[in-house]
Amino acid sequence: MKNLYQTVILLFTSLYCFSQTTYEAEILQFQKDLNAEYKNPEESPLTPQEQKEFKGHSFYPIDSTYRVVAQFHKIEDPEEIQFPTSSGAIKTYDTYALATFELKGNTYHLPIYQSHALRKMEEYKDYLFLPFTDYTSGVETYGAGRYIDLRIPEGNTIVIDFNKAYNPFCAYSPNYSCPIPPEANDLKLEVKAGIRGPEGH
Repeated sequence: MKNLYQTVILLFTSLYCFSQTTYEAEILQFQKDLNAEYKNPEESPLTPQEQKEFKGHSFYPIDSTYRVVAQFHKIEDPEEIQFPTSSGAIKTYDTYALATFELKGNTYHLPIYQSHALRKMEEYKDYLFLPFTDYTSGVETYGAGRYIDLRIPEGNTIVIDFNKAYNPFCAYSPNYSCPIPPEANDLKLEVKAGIRGPEGH
């Protein structure tokens, strides 16, 4: 019986370690892909000289507690919202759903949006947009907030992983028009996960 108990404990420990390793590999791949995007002349917001000097983004340590499973409350009659942008232009979105989740002992509610422009494109028809600010904004991270890309889930829950938070291109170049997160997407805590702010921002 003792040997059986030890075997079960060992099995669960092994599965947990494998799960953690797999998760860390997933986030490391996300970081690698994001760095590659900024080195690619066809995708990067950086100038040619900045691309040559680019050594990679600064990220917070991977922390699985910032991966949350949120209740996904789809809004049946979506409200159209006009997002102001860094360039002064306006971008139109629908408030598609409300995500409710627990993080660091508190409950949060974040609106999730769908772009009018992107939903017309086949490859982005299920794309959802989650912009946010938090107590690190303008201190350790980009002052105008960070973004997380999501897809419309099949059920009534959605995974939000703040380890996959990234900066808008406007954090690196004035040549882009980036949506500014609304007050409803301001989290009242420090989100020490995902990308940090670029130097000088």
